[in-house]
Amino acid sequence: MKKHIVVIAGDGIGQEVTTVGKQVLDKIAGKFGHEFTYDEALIGHAAIEATGNPLPEETITKSKASDAILFGAVGHPKYDNDPTAKVRPEQGLLGIRKALGLYANLRPIKLFDELLSASSIKPEILQGADILFFRELTGDVYFGERGRKDNGDTAYDTMIYSRYEVERIAVKAFDAAMTRRKKVCSVDKANVLESSRLWREVVQEVAKRYPEVEVEHQFIDAAAMLLIKDPKRFDVVVTGNIFGDILTDEASQIAGSMGMLASASVGDTTGLYEPIHGSAHDITGKGVANPLASVLSVALMLDISFGMKAEADAVVSAVDAVLKAGYRTRDIADASTQAEKILNTAAMGEQVLAHL
Repeated sequence: MKKHIVVIAGDGIGQEVTTVGKQVLDKIAGKFGHEFTYDEALIGHAAIEATGNPLPEETITKSKASDAILFGAVGHPKYDNDPTAKVRPEQGLLGIRKALGLYANLRPIKLFDELLSASSIKPEILQGADILFFRELTGDVYFGERGRKDNGDTAYDTMIYSRYEVERIAVKAFDAAMTRRKKVCSVDKANVLESSRLWREVVQEVAKRYPEVEVEHQFIDAAAMLLIKDPKRFDVVVTGNIFGDILTDEASQIAGSMGMLASASVGDTTGLYEPIHGSAHDITGKGVANPLASVLSVALMLDISFGMKAEADAVVSAVDAVLKAGYRTRDIADASTQAEKILNTAAMGEQVLAHL
């Protein structure tokens, strides 16, 4: 099988982790007889520095022509400390989601048993947790009307959803639940927000098409508490853009580290695959970033975009074997980790390749 992949490393540690991800793709291609070709494109701060635009038109063109996108991260501290900046790296990420129609973000939260001690949550609460989040990506407060008034002293951001936006991601969530434990939890704030009342109304309508699926509705504040108190109660979780952004970062504690969490942003065409961690400029260039989330994002790409289930399973099994062998990057190491088995980014990548 021949597939063309665009690598958009982006900012910070994006370059470091996508390098390992690409190495894994090459190894899979050789092992299973596929041919993967690559192109590169700019986004975020790197694109602003080169072109003045966080999302150059060339990046959109290359992305639309690809079979999948391996993505790194966007962001830079200079913009975090300047709230008045009109051009920002994150505009590139929001823009590519819109340009490609990537309305559903899938974030699997599955704990490798070897990392039970890496989380701050008790092992007996964590063990067996396996959650698949569906976060809506192209609506909500991130895309609603925004601005300032009263001479700049009042700011507003509009939380907005349309029926079709809720319906299409709800369908994806329920379809996924049918292949899992047949449980869906929809998260909203319907006791306060009108947009959430529409969200709940539409999810209830979609649920009627799936009589085998058990459905519950939770307010965002209760869901945030339950995610830590009893993560095993959840199977598939579907929620809006801002609630999903917050909940999935919280859920990184279930997996032990953000460096372990992969994601897929999909619509009806090209999919984009990325680790959920940010650009992490505090460790950029030090070679210590955990590449496993990027590696696991490759597994999602192989499975979802290419239909290569055996290849995806091989990647996940290799990560599992590396962890079973005691190898760690510093973010997932603990007091029991042997010093010689705390690896840098490249060495961890080499271990994954060896186990493939």
